Amino acid sequence: MNRKAELKADYKHNGHKLRKMGVYAIRNMANGKVFLDKSSNLESAIERDRLWLARGGHMNAKLQQDWNLHGAAAFTFEILEAIDSTDEPKNVSEEIAVMLEVWLDELQPYGDKGYLPVPRPSR
Repeated sequence: MNRKAELKADYKHNGHKLRKMGVYAIRNMANGKVFLDKSSNLESAIERDRLWLARGGHMNAKLQQDWNLHGAAAFTFEILEAIDSTDEPKNVSEEIAVMLEVWLDELQPYGDKGYLPVPRPSR
């Protein structure tokens, strides 16, 4: 096996230990609104959102409007919950999705309290 193939195989087996995975929040300290999201690479996702906001192109238009109005100093970025890495690789996407649902239930970041659309009632 060549070196590139070894590195790739090692990353597939141990990559989950190299990054934090879970749920993060962007809080507007000026009005109390919250944006929640999940990621398999929290630090990267937070930096991506910070960059998009700074450049005026965030995917959430309401969050972007408030960023433009209040400025970067009015916002905090925080990791709410991260999955502990283990020696066993596992599929964490389902676990992260459940984690996000728990935080959505707790913080209710909809309407006046947040930047997410109100969820539709399930049938």
